[in-house]
Formats: sequence, structure tokens, C-alpha cells
Amino acid sequence: MSATAESTLSTSRSGSRDASGSRDAMDSAAMSLLSLMADLPEGSADRQRIRARLIEMYLPLARYLAQRFRNRGELFDDLAQVANLGLVKAVDRFDPGRGSAFTSYAIPMITGELKRHFRDKCWDVRVPRRLQEIRMRISRVTEELTQTLGRSPTVTDLAVHLDATEEEIIEGMEAGQAYQTASLDAPVHGGDGEVTGLGDLLGGADPEIEQVEVREALRPLLARLPAREQRIVAMRFSGNLTQSQIADQLGMSQMHVSRLQAAALTKLRAGLLAG
Repeated sequence: MSATAESTLSTSRSGSRDASGSRDAMDSAAMSLLSLMADLPEGSADRQRIRARLIEMYLPLARYLAQRFRNRGELFDDLAQVANLGLVKAVDRFDPGRGSAFTSYAIPMITGELKRHFRDKCWDVRVPRRLQEIRMRISRVTEELTQTLGRSPTVTDLAVHLDATEEEIIEGMEAGQAYQTASLDAPVHGGDGEVTGLGDLLGGADPEIEQVEVREALRPLLARLPAREQRIVAMRFSGNLTQSQIADQLGMSQMHVSRLQAAALTKLRAGLLAG
């Protein structure tokens, strides 16, 4: 390592210790390292060593910013890794020639990386980014409007404040339900103290629903049948009588009932196909 790089690294270590939490002192030491790193060629061993030192210096800052996003359903270790990635990007992209403090660039970079992580990686059900952004805007202004209005804001209040339509507000609020889903095995406590799984409380498919459309289509077709055929169809398929039982009740032969039933079903089938 060159004498200049060694001297700058040594100064940064002592500056970090002497700073005792002073951001100005740390930024001053970091600026020296960043300026030196910018002058070194890519792939240089000195450059890599300075880069590693800068990242090490600001790891506590990245961790502090990650803590601000705790209790949102993500493991803190995962958040810390995302914040560290943002720190690495800040070190690699910072331009010391602008003259601004490194922290003024790094903090928005790390925070933005954390927000992107929540936006792109943490939704259990994928929703369009437009709805994610609306949901975030709603979350930001809800508390503010609650304090201003002295009550919870309505959909209309939110729409006016955010210059959006009420439909967009409703979509954004509904999108929030997709952020975290509940497991079908999640326990549900009943009023009598009994615990059941959430999935056990969900209804199943009703096979009768599939027949509603057919029944509605048959209704006018049945009304067009002769009265005797209507009665035979009703007794056979609603009353669940056999052809012999129908014949006994109507005073005719089973063969006659069979012919009338077949004729009625043919008419109904033709009517359904034609409709």
C-alpha cells in the first residue's frame, strides 16, 4: 500500500475513534478516504482496502436506519443486509467532487433501498406498483388528516387531499390486504374456547350453483310444454317418482308415460340448444 493511502487510513481510524459519535468528524475522515479512492484506478488493492474501510465505518449507520423499519413483518437480519447493500452502493456511487457530506448522500440511498425492498419483495400477493404507491401515500396522510379533522378520514377526504379519484383510493386500501396473507392453518379461537383452523371455516363449492343457469333457461321452455307433459316432467324429476308410479297416478300405461316423457325431454333439449 502506498504511504499516502496508509496515512489516510490511519487518520480515518483515529478520526473515527476521536469522533465519539460526531457525524462531522466521521464525514471529514470519510471525505479524505473517498477523495483518495476516486483518484485510484479500478481494481487497485489500495482502492479496495479504502472501500472496505469506508463500508466498515458506516455499518452502524446502516444498522440504525434498518431499525427504523422493524416490526413490519420482515426479519431484522434481512433488513440489515438490505441496508448494507444500500451503503455499498452509496460508497461506490458517491462523487466527492460535489462537496457535500457523505451522510447526506448515504442516508437517502440506504433508506431508498429499504423502501424498494418492502415495495418489491415483501408482498405476499403481487399487486401493480401503482396500487402499492397509492397505498403508501394513503398510509402517510391518514394520521395527518386524523389529527387535522379530529376523526378518521373518509375515502372522499383522502381523494381530495391526494388529488385522486375515490375509486383509486378504494383500490389502494384494498391492495393493503395483499401485503400479508393468513395461513389456512392459522388457529381461530371460537367463543366457546374451541380452536379450529382458518381453512376449516371456509365454505366449499355448492354444486347446486352450477345448475341455476340451466334451471332459469328451462323455466320458459317448461311453460311451453302441454300441461300433461309438464306434469309428467315435474313428477319424474321433482317428485322423484318412477314411470310406473306416474302411470298409476295418471291412469295410463307406463309405455304411454315413457313416450310422453321422451317427447318432453326432446323439446326441452332442442330449446336449450337453440337458445
